[in-house]
Amino acid sequence: MNLRKYIAIDPGKRFGRPILIGTRITVSDVLNWLANGMTKEQIIEDYPELTEEMINAVLFYAATRQNHLGFAS
Repeated sequence: MNLRKYIAIDPGKRFGRPILIGTRITVSDVLNWLANGMTKEQIIEDYPELTEEMINAVLFYAATRQNHLGFAS
């Protein structure tokens, strides 16, 4: 998946946290919504500027970061 198509880091937006391109919605915003039980459909209903592909990119980004950082117990 080409994450650069969906996710960018801009120091001038949301304190440089990864955001979905064309929005001010951060990767962590979407992950928190999913973790709190929202479905992709509910997120898109509340934030119609998002697509299922964008949400999938967030999940892929998180999985990729997890693999690079490892797991501390």
